[in-house]
Amino acid sequence: MRLLALTAILTLAIDQASKYAVVWGMGLIETGTIPVLPPYLVFHMGWNTGINFGLGSSADARWILIGLALAICAWAVTWARRDPRPLVMVSTGLLIGGALGNVIDRVIHGAVADFLNMSCCGIVNPYTFNLADVGVFLGAVGLVLSPPNQKKRGA
Repeated sequence: MRLLALTAILTLAIDQASKYAVVWGMGLIETGTIPVLPPYLVFHMGWNTGINFGLGSSADARWILIGLALAICAWAVTWARRDPRPLVMVSTGLLIGGALGNVIDRVIHGAVADFLNMSCCGIVNPYTFNLADVGVFLGAVGLVLSPPNQKKRGA
């Protein structure tokens, strides 16, 4: 469980530090866009009040989304306790750290601060995301790729 906690804390810290540095430190909140390596990487300010890709942003579901994220975190910890393999611990920590990073944004700002925009090869991506989203995605992929151990029956 220490590996899970360390991964979650590190993911949360990196997410919040990156948001603070880019959104407020670099003034993205005022400028709206900062070309970093266009078109591959552009910082573009976005406030997500919805679930993902702006889904559900028309309804004020802030507290429902916060409750859902916290419930998922509790469920993930319960799952990880049953399967303490390192990949499960790290994946769960990434998922929880990312989810909590976005929860903090929703509590403080009423929306999630997104700023990463990546496009490539003639495909223009209209969406923004943040490092918390990366943590949630990598954590979910890690959990999918580490199916539960099958215990031997009858032994």
